[in-house]
Amino acid sequence: MMNGEHELRELVAGSGWLTRALTVVRDSGLPDAWIGAGALRDLVWGERYGDGFDPATVRDVDVVFFDPTALSREDDLRATARLTAAWPEPPWQARNQAAVHTWYAAKFGGDPIAPYRSVAEAVATWPEYATAVAVRLDQADRLAVCAPYGLTDLLGGVWRHNPARVDVARSRQRLARHRPARRWPGVTVIEPG
Repeated sequence: MMNGEHELRELVAGSGWLTRALTVVRDSGLPDAWIGAGALRDLVWGERYGDGFDPATVRDVDVVFFDPTALSREDDLRATARLTAAWPEPPWQARNQAAVHTWYAAKFGGDPIAPYRSVAEAVATWPEYATAVAVRLDQADRLAVCAPYGLTDLLGGVWRHNPARVDVARSRQRLARHRPARRWPGVTVIEPG
């Protein structure tokens, strides 16, 4: 078990909303499906560095899955619709990580990227180390954690640029849009550069 995993498990277990979302994802039938990024950060930082976690403030619930046989945007839309049909409340956004290479350069610019070989490989490229974390429930309701860089930034409240895929300019745009120090006063922002 990685350092901090017990703390993360307790925070997730204490949120009936996130636990329900994880159950919906597990039961959706999407292959190798996880919840990661912003919703998880919002829970941890809301509880530790803000005024508590409010599911109504979650911009989207990033659900990542891995299916090399379903590479179209329509497949992502169908996956999102499946989650919405099971529980309409969360702002679901399902993305097949096996398909990211088919649209990434067109959406974000730059050179084409190689196909990811797993969810973990995709998570390792997410924009901040604190959000490069995903969780899922197994059939016995045990929480699995995917955190290629560990949990130090997420649990420690550190907003730090992950240069694996996102450049400094886009990192600064994300910082200006999310304003983490305003949303979570106890968070430390390390300026990208």
